[in-house]
Amino acid sequence: MQIKILAKAAIAFAILGGSAAVPYCLHAQTAVQDATQTEPWVSTAWLASHLHDPNLVLLQVGEASQGNAAHIPGARFVHLEDVAATSSKLSLELPTAQELRQRLQGLGISDGSRVVVYFGNDQVSAATRVWFTLQSAGLGAHADLLDGGMPKWHREGRPLTDQATAVTPGTLAPFKLQPTVVDVAFVQAHARQPGYVLIDARAAMYYDGLEKSGADGHLRNGHIPGAHNLPYTDITNDDLTLKKPVELLALFRKAGVKPGDQVIAYCHIGQQGTAVLFAARAVGIDAVLYDGSFEDWTMRNLPVER
Repeated sequence: MQIKILAKAAIAFAILGGSAAVPYCLHAQTAVQDATQTEPWVSTAWLASHLHDPNLVLLQVGEASQGNAAHIPGARFVHLEDVAATSSKLSLELPTAQELRQRLQGLGISDGSRVVVYFGNDQVSAATRVWFTLQSAGLGAHADLLDGGMPKWHREGRPLTDQATAVTPGTLAPFKLQPTVVDVAFVQAHARQPGYVLIDARAAMYYDGLEKSGADGHLRNGHIPGAHNLPYTDITNDDLTLKKPVELLALFRKAGVKPGDQVIAYCHIGQQGTAVLFAARAVGIDAVLYDGSFEDWTMRNLPVER
C-alpha cells in the first residue's frame, strides 16, 4: 500500500484551487522523492493476503460483548479502556509511556509487529483512537486501520471465526510518547492564532449548542471559542470506508485549514477527534489532539461560544 501520499495531497489540493507547490507538510518535490511514505490504512484485499504473516497483530475494537462474537481469524479484542490511563479524572486519556508499553505488550505487540486495527461494527472513532494511541507510542510506521472495518470484510464474504486467539505477550523497547496531544493551555494560546485551526469533531448539534456536552455536572451548550466544525462522521462514506483524499482535503479547506496550518482537534472526550486526526494524516496535514477535549474544557468552567 505504499504511495507518495504527500505528492498526492498536493495534487488534490491543486484541484481544489490551492497551490501544488506547497502542500500541507512538505514541499511537493520532497514528497515526490519520498517513496517510502505509506497510507495509514490497508484494504481488505491486502489484509486477506497477509492474514497469516507471523508478525501481524490484528486488533478488533468494540464493546466487551463483542469479544466472543465472530471476528477476523487471528484478531484479538481490545477496548478503549485497555489502552487508556487508569488513574485519570477524564473519561479517556493517554497513559504514561511506561503504562502504555505494558498494555501494548499485553496485546502481543512487539517492536517488529505490523499492527492492523479495525472496528467490529460502526465504531470508526473507537478504532482511530486505538490507531492514534499506537502513533503516540511511536509505532505509527507499522500501524494501520482496516479501511471499512468488519462491515466491509463481512460484505465481501471473507472468512470469520468465533475461536479466541491465543495471545503471546510482546516485547517493546522503552519509548517516549510522541507529541500527538496538547493541553488546555496550548488550545487557549493557539485557537485563534495564524497557522493553527481548532476543529470541533463533534456532530453539528453539539457544536451549534442545540445539545449539551461536557463533564458530568458541567454540561454546556456550544463549542470552544474560535473552533470550526468538521464532524468526524464526514470523513467516511455511507459504507464506512474512508473518503478519497480530494474529498478529505475539501472538508479541511471548508473548515478553514490552509496549506501549512496545524490542526488542533477535539471532541467530547478525545475519541471522535482522532477520526479527524486520522483523516488529516491521510492527506499530509499536521494535526494534534486536545486530549480530554470538551470534557476537560467544561470541567475547568471555561467560556464557550454558540
